[in-house]
Amino acid sequence: MTDSFDFDLFVIGAGSGGVRAARLAAAEGARVAIAEEYRIGGTCVIRGCVPKKFLVYAADYGRALAEAEGYGWHMENRRFDWPTLLRGVHGEVDRLSAIYERNLANSGVTIFRERAELAGAQELRLTTSGREIRAQKILIASGGKPWRPLDLPGQELAITSDDVFHLKTLPRSIVIAGGGYIALEFACIFNGLGVDTTLLYRGEKILRGFDADIRDFITAELQRLGIKLIPGDVFARIEKTADGLASTLVHGGRIGSDQVMLAIGRVPQTQNLGLERAGVQIDPAGAIIVDEWSKTTGAHCWAVGDVTNRLNLTPVAIREGQCFAETEFRNHPVFFDHRDVATAVFTRPPIGVVGLAGNEARAQFGAVDIYRTRFKPMKFALAGNGEQMLMKLVVRQADQRVVGCHIAGIDAPEMIQLAAVAIKAGLTKAQFDATCAVHPTVAEELVTMRDKVGD
Repeated sequence: MTDSFDFDLFVIGAGSGGVRAARLAAAEGARVAIAEEYRIGGTCVIRGCVPKKFLVYAADYGRALAEAEGYGWHMENRRFDWPTLLRGVHGEVDRLSAIYERNLANSGVTIFRERAELAGAQELRLTTSGREIRAQKILIASGGKPWRPLDLPGQELAITSDDVFHLKTLPRSIVIAGGGYIALEFACIFNGLGVDTTLLYRGEKILRGFDADIRDFITAELQRLGIKLIPGDVFARIEKTADGLASTLVHGGRIGSDQVMLAIGRVPQTQNLGLERAGVQIDPAGAIIVDEWSKTTGAHCWAVGDVTNRLNLTPVAIREGQCFAETEFRNHPVFFDHRDVATAVFTRPPIGVVGLAGNEARAQFGAVDIYRTRFKPMKFALAGNGEQMLMKLVVRQADQRVVGCHIAGIDAPEMIQLAAVAIKAGLTKAQFDATCAVHPTVAEELVTMRDKVGD
């Protein structure tokens, strides 16, 4: 590296991907700096996966207390306190953010607590201090943010997923717009905390891109929980009333509620970064265009994570950041394979998915075999709970390789992590069948499905 540069690597954004890349590069002796305009830790730690999962736990505890009576536990005067939950969540977020910052500092990374913008091919400007910096390599890891339809009258009255963690009080009722995993997760959270919850979504079905069986199954489970579903409609306007908010729908309906939440997508944070000054191009959706090595069209710039809009998951951003550092600072060229990445949706019941949906497998391979089972988990036998479980394996007929695993039900996110190892390794249905079951568990169904079904 040449001394004409202030740093060998400058990272814009201290989220999961940026932090991983910065620490690994610094460990190799590179002079590294990172700039973060909000809080170190990024979406996942500060306002995404981590605090949201605590809310999921809170909702599940409420349901578990009710279910426990079937097992002989009788608890009087149960009460939920929203401020107590939020204090705990913010305390843990503060702790994790401090760990991220400490790890960066211990790695020798220089931290700038302000916004950084590109000023040239290898130049940056810090917007608060005005300092100008030259870096040999620049990594953009600025993440994404919730999308707001600015042309929707009254959209400013609604909250997004970022705002949930700052609500002073828990609403009595809420209307959530969106049919994706964020909308569904928060619908289940609010419902589990006793909030009258309505889910409004544009399409005919929820969870676009997921396997059809999962989509239909979760729809039925949401309705069983008492969440009101309104498919095929969107907001026409949102208005403030004496009692709260009133949402008028395009097809003429009107819904009153204490709160309205927009969960209708996320967009890459590429606005006003000065990308054009470094020759970094974006696609029509605003995402930075990169190749498989996370290299942008700018000669000295790379990008990882949600800002590239490839596969917007925290572990993916981490692996992309790791691959960048391995390639550019450890002389170990490697890129991340985005195929067969497992994902979880923390609805009630939760979802775990890896590999191809049935229709995707047929489009790629033609003939496929489908194995599916639906049953009531043993845990709920005495709980008076009607919750069901669905498991599905998609098998390529030509060589019997399992190319998709789809689970909706208790512990699905935990199971799918291990199932992903098998899918990634290319195991066949016969190898699944040869694995001895663990009994009594719900997971044993993954290795005991024998009968093919129609899809």
